[in-house]
Amino acid sequence: MRLLISNDDGIFALGVRTLANCLAEAGHDVTVVCPDRERSATGHGLTLHQPIRAEIVESVFHPSIKAWACDGTPSDCVKLALWALLDSPPDLVLSGINQGANLGTEILYSGTVSAAMEGVIEGIPSIAFSLTSHLYKDFQPAAKFAKILVEQLAAKPLPDLMLLNVNVPAVKWEEIAGVTFTRQGVRRYVDVFDKRIDPRGKTYYWLTGEVLEDVEPPIGLNLPQNIPIDVHIIRKNHISITPLQYNLTYPTGLDKLSHWEIPLDK
Repeated sequence: MRLLISNDDGIFALGVRTLANCLAEAGHDVTVVCPDRERSATGHGLTLHQPIRAEIVESVFHPSIKAWACDGTPSDCVKLALWALLDSPPDLVLSGINQGANLGTEILYSGTVSAAMEGVIEGIPSIAFSLTSHLYKDFQPAAKFAKILVEQLAAKPLPDLMLLNVNVPAVKWEEIAGVTFTRQGVRRYVDVFDKRIDPRGKTYYWLTGEVLEDVEPPIGLNLPQNIPIDVHIIRKNHISITPLQYNLTYPTGLDKLSHWEIPLDK
């Protein structure tokens, strides 16, 4: 398959190198376009008021891989690849492997998920891969599963256009207990700002978020309640796969608001 791979940890991150090389060695046609530096938690930001530059990167990936480093956001990378760098569209857009989980409401901030979502916006099925640890450095199990999943999709494509948000527990391959399809949970954070003073006496703040709790998503979202939640499944050493879309319409909200009459004073 023709694969476009991006990330938000940067072109030199171990996760994207492991993923790209694994898939190239499996015989896939792999192109990599990543930020030239870490761009985590950039969400779906795009660069609009300055030029975007991309440079070819050599001697980092498998010899068959074409790679570019882009000075834009993760979404910039995918959009630039699809509209300027590639001769034809890929079969899949992949993002990751991210260093750290993208579970629950974290996906709203994630550059990893946003890069994959850019593929879906352009009509290409996409997958975001994350390793659920900021410290664990063995990306091989996640890459091995990515290879299995890509081969599965080559034989049996997704029935609808969607993004698969895949989180892999930070354990050895033998310790992974299974694969579970999940719904998105909610992770609430205590957002703590450390107040500091720089060498010139100016005040600045450093954001240090800490997970407070994992809670059930609102019932009104019309999600099937018998489907496990991503943040719970990971604790059981299962790989979590959550199908996502970019349409954020609140389904039951339309029903609840349908009887409202809002007069316009003129």
